Amino acid sequence: MEDKQLTIMDLIVESHLGLERQGPGSSEITIKALSFLDSLDNISCAADLACGTGGQTMFLAQKISGNIIGLDICPDFIDTFNNNTKKLNLQNRVNGIVGTMDNLSFEKEELDLIWSEGAIDIIGFEKGLAHWNGFLKTNGYIAVTCPSWLTYEHPAEIEKFWTGAGSGLDTIGHNISIMQKAGFSLVAAFALPEKCWTENYFIPREVADKVLLEKYPGNKTVEDYIRENKYEVELYSKYKQYYGYVFYIGKKNKI
Repeated sequence: MEDKQLTIMDLIVESHLGLERQGPGSSEITIKALSFLDSLDNISCAADLACGTGGQTMFLAQKISGNIIGLDICPDFIDTFNNNTKKLNLQNRVNGIVGTMDNLSFEKEELDLIWSEGAIDIIGFEKGLAHWNGFLKTNGYIAVTCPSWLTYEHPAEIEKFWTGAGSGLDTIGHNISIMQKAGFSLVAAFALPEKCWTENYFIPREVADKVLLEKYPGNKTVEDYIRENKYEVELYSKYKQYYGYVFYIGKKNKI
């Protein structure tokens, strides 16, 4: 790949491909979110939307005996995802496919569970819930993480950063209201702890970014990308009490 061909998306994929997680999270938080779901044995078909390489999906598969479909827009992530299922001997019931969150190809009311970590804000919390509702069975669950305000004070620097990233922040109360209007009963909502951002995401990503710098020395696109990543880390360190990812878990209402 020549320098002139590099795009930010190329760099996102290349730097995240080798990471266990492509965003903040942890196995402990996945366990906590799953603990709010009744009868995991009754989940026969689940989907992990924007699954990345499947770090959390493989963990879900340890707790859910049904079939799991991982979906991501990035073919490289899905290739790694499916290689991981084979390494773990899960390929008979866990499968990765290339697709987009806002145009799902599942059958109506096919799924018992829709899972999505750190991605629904890309298409919008309200839009995502409204679209995904139709693919869930009645009493099926939705479990998503979304960046949210944790306080009434909303620092302008954070507002600008997330809006510029295409993901404006809303309060937990507002998002709960949106979830209820979309046809779900709230089951739980809780914020991810700092470790999910720092140890599990920022630190591994920083290591991957250093590899990019060595691979593409003097490339402005790479330097700009890494500069923005460092700025995100600095903002979180400075303002982490004001915002964070929140897990929202809902249960589809009867019509």
